[in-house]
Amino acid sequence: MLRHLRAKHPLTVADDDRPTPTTESVPTEGRKKELDDALLNMIVKDLQPFSIVEDEGFRALVKKLDPTYTLPSRKTLKAMMSEKYAVEKEKAVAKLHNIPAVCLTADMWTSLTMDSYLGVTCHYTDANTNLGSVLLGVAKFPKAHTADNIKEALSHLITDWGLTGMVTTLVTDNAANMVAATEKLGLRHLPCFAHTLNLIVKKAVEEHEALTEIRTRARRVVTYFRSSSKANDKLILAQERMGRQTLKLVQEVETRWNSTHDMLQRLLDLREPVGAALASLSSDIMPLSSVDFEVISQSLEVLAPFKHATTELSEEKRVSASKVIPIIRMIQHKVAEKTGLATNPAAVSLGMALQQYTIRRCRNVESIRILALATLLDPRFKTLGFGNQDNAREAERLLTGECTTIIRSTSQSTSQAEPSTSQGGQNPASTGNLWELLDSRVSETQKTQSCNANATIEVKRYLNDAYLLRTEDPLKYWQAHKAVYPHLYALASKYLSLTGTSVPCERIFSKAGDVINGDVE
Repeated sequence: MLRHLRAKHPLTVADDDRPTPTTESVPTEGRKKELDDALLNMIVKDLQPFSIVEDEGFRALVKKLDPTYTLPSRKTLKAMMSEKYAVEKEKAVAKLHNIPAVCLTADMWTSLTMDSYLGVTCHYTDANTNLGSVLLGVAKFPKAHTADNIKEALSHLITDWGLTGMVTTLVTDNAANMVAATEKLGLRHLPCFAHTLNLIVKKAVEEHEALTEIRTRARRVVTYFRSSSKANDKLILAQERMGRQTLKLVQEVETRWNSTHDMLQRLLDLREPVGAALASLSSDIMPLSSVDFEVISQSLEVLAPFKHATTELSEEKRVSASKVIPIIRMIQHKVAEKTGLATNPAAVSLGMALQQYTIRRCRNVESIRILALATLLDPRFKTLGFGNQDNAREAERLLTGECTTIIRSTSQSTSQAEPSTSQGGQNPASTGNLWELLDSRVSETQKTQSCNANATIEVKRYLNDAYLLRTEDPLKYWQAHKAVYPHLYALASKYLSLTGTSVPCERIFSKAGDVINGDVE
């Protein structure tokens, strides 16, 4: 057959003796769907525009990879993406339908074209006690940012996703309109503690003239190297000559104190290459002095606990709300320790200001009910997570009360499924019993006392159980102990799914911003 093809039909035989079609064939329906799905996934994951299917180079690549596949048009691709979104949303809604309680985070963002957007994410623990999250939406928000308009938009999302009655908490920043919108929705509000820490540090840093002046000059140095290609080349050359890893200076973002920390830390790390580069350049930019770097070094030591706390609270794949109370205690302890070791007056003053602002803004955090319950239900912390043991005892009382409610609800469901009758099969209410009212009150009191006693026993047993190592996963503990503490397990699933920050929304905006600001349609 091959000899015949070579002799009579040479154009149809490839170099490796495999016949190739002379005309384009059409892929099977299953193969076409597979390729369409791969194209959609690439656009979603790589944030590519729909117009990529019109790009000459991309079309040539696809043609080379599979000549039988015809790329969909831009319009068709949009329709396919809408269909895929509808399918994925239906799956997500079905999954959330089986979740008893969820936590939402919300935030506002403005694009480069000054269009406002509202982002909302949903967080929960599933049946296997694993953390899960779903993006409910990033929608354009053309209306005024009033509490009523925000409440209306949030209410629409909650209804659309079938979450009515399931939302335990809404986590946002401390903006008055967000707090008021949460109240109008009848939800519990939890402030974003990453924002709280940001406000504490910014306030403490800004009130110190010496550090503020150093920050101003540091920004000038960084801006110079990042805006001048010649200066940047000199910096790279200086690092190479010193046998260092080539690094770039970090630009400060005014609204995020973490960026201030990173800018100063990078300048401290590159003090010698930066000094050498500036010495070889004709510039009026003055390098920071050794005195300045001493202030920076000791100030960064004092700020380190806030840096670590912000990073840890912002981890989306781990339990975070239960950490808020103990982590604030650890910040206070560590900042006091670092301040005591500091010798530079500016660093000592900064440390004292940080302690004062932390106390001022976080003094009531142990009284926040949902945070107290989350801390108590985290087997790594329990009562030791509290600084004030009166607050720990109050949290234990609240936990016992909620556990009692669950036990009573369970017993009522059981009694309704199996209605009790008096001797002879008669209902006491139908006999005209003179003692009916008193008997029913005694029975109800006994049930309440029994439920309360059972709840107290379950809570005490859990609190007396061994602590979990801080590095271990509390959700795995509850998955292993859900049969031992069944009612506390239900509460742990509810409260340990809370997020301590609204950072998940900010991460969504980072991706959405690439799409929106990049005019990806």
